[in-house]
Amino acid sequence: QVQLVESGGGLVQAGGSLRLSCAASRPTFSIYAMGWFRQAAGKAREFVAAITWSGDSTYYADTVKSRFTITRDSAKSTVYLQMNSLKPEDTAVYYCAARPGWMAANSVTFYSNYNYWGQGTQVTVSS
Repeated sequence: QVQLVESGGGLVQAGGSLRLSCAASRPTFSIYAMGWFRQAAGKAREFVAAITWSGDSTYYADTVKSRFTITRDSAKSTVYLQMNSLKPEDTAVYYCAARPGWMAANSVTFYSNYNYWGQGTQVTVSS
């Protein structure tokens, strides 16, 4: 069982930056990939970014590419989401997720492929 705890959300003005963190409890050797998803009020959960635990591959939604960066620190068992040039439409609850076991690259965007989830952290971007 992997437990995930997110932190770093908050209120920021448009154009600002935030860094989200997701700390995974031991053991992490079973994790293949970790992802960030978000859910705005009244909308479906959507993929934001993902990274393989090895760090070999990263994936981004088109809406955040070039603005967000996902990284991981295996020594700290933590994944980060650096969010720059934030827009009001980035406002949502952001969730961290973990996938044990391999999955194809074209599967990383589907939230149903992740087995473990954090509690979520609110990000609000004011205009």
